[in-house]
Amino acid sequence: MLEFMNITKALADENRVRILLALNGRGELCVCQLIDLLRLAPSTVSKHLLILRNARLVHGRKEGRWMYYRLNADGTPPAVTGALEWVIRSVADDPTAVEDAARLNAVLSDPAASKCAS
Repeated sequence: MLEFMNITKALADENRVRILLALNGRGELCVCQLIDLLRLAPSTVSKHLLILRNARLVHGRKEGRWMYYRLNADGTPPAVTGALEWVIRSVADDPTAVEDAARLNAVLSDPAASKCAS
């Protein structure tokens, strides 16, 4: 029951779904890139990522002073994998998702503008 509640809580916020879509097919992204994408305060993005981690939807790793996140596909329970696939299929063509994809491409194409490049 707790796993189900964590997943539904994680999927109940637009910004967390936007994070999942950004990570889909991208490997990993630095928190600073997600901050640039979402245009939210670092503490807000970190809180969203904590909720996604608690639901086991994302995996994080620290490198130096930066945190990198990716979708969690390693040994995840079927419920988690199914939830991720359903979310991505359901909202991939949403105008916000399309706009985010273009914005993320711009963020990634200019690594010098990224906070984690310094």
